[in-house]
Amino acid sequence: MKRRKQLLVILSLSLVLVAAGCGSKQTGGQSQAGDAVSASNSSAVSTAGVKLKIETSFYPMYEFTRHVAGDLAEVHNLVPAGAEPHDWEPTPKDIAEITDADVLVYNGAGMEGWIDQVTSSATGGHLNLIEASKGLDIMDGFVEEEEGESGEEEAGQDQDHSGLDPHVWLSPALAIKEVQNIEQGLSQADPADADTFKANADAYIAELQTLDQQFKDSLKDPKRTDFITQHAAFGYLAREYGLTQVPIAGLSPDQEPSAAKMAEIVQFAKEHQVKTIFFETLVSSNVAETIAKEIGAKSDVLNPLEGLTDEELAQNQNYISVMKQNLTALQKALNE
Repeated sequence: MKRRKQLLVILSLSLVLVAAGCGSKQTGGQSQAGDAVSASNSSAVSTAGVKLKIETSFYPMYEFTRHVAGDLAEVHNLVPAGAEPHDWEPTPKDIAEITDADVLVYNGAGMEGWIDQVTSSATGGHLNLIEASKGLDIMDGFVEEEEGESGEEEAGQDQDHSGLDPHVWLSPALAIKEVQNIEQGLSQADPADADTFKANADAYIAELQTLDQQFKDSLKDPKRTDFITQHAAFGYLAREYGLTQVPIAGLSPDQEPSAAKMAEIVQFAKEHQVKTIFFETLVSSNVAETIAKEIGAKSDVLNPLEGLTDEELAQNQNYISVMKQNLTALQKALNE
């Protein structure tokens, strides 16, 4: 199914690029290899009073980018509110938006399975590509093999994110580095406004540093250090603050755990007297709640911030406010 989706994306992209032609309103030199902007598809943008047009791959990239860009850009998020981004694929309309943009900001580390198809076809030289996780220490991810009816591994099953864990934004310390990469990339794309991008980034980084310190202070000496999550999204957060994530399923939140994995989690929870099982907002909480019921525990939300719901947006929630909610939930669960 995923292979058919990829073929459709490639076909759609080809049609959009043919229609768009090779014309571009931007000119300029390419960035140096190793910079936050991809050297193969980047150029400086002549703004001359025209705002940058920026596409971002999913919510954290949108949130970080809009703080850095400020009033100097129109920032549009590709994945709509309430949608789960792991298996999201761009439509022809989305591809047209990307093709017409000055900048595309994406997380990388395998999060955006469609990115190679888009970037390899964007050969006009005008699209600046900013990989926010570039240069970060990327962890191997937890991937549980799916089993067929025979009990053996199902042939041809995709490994989510090629076995890499892309969820770097859930560590405030690494979120700071992603913001710095975005600032560097926008400054290379639009050198005339580099000072403003730097000032905007510094202001937002100061807020993220405060958040990071709150995590350090609140999680310094908990009664326990392990927590059970619905999917393996919190590895970087756990590593940063001396905790241990025990995931029910793998890197993709809609991955169904095997019966053996469920039994293993139940046994762990009983032995360690776990009283809270964490689930998340964009996918079904059935698995987490089943385990919680089995061991007489409660369930609570730990938000991986892969996207905000319409309700959360209506409440003016954002990355920092949701991360503070995560901190409160973790602090409570680790000290029960």
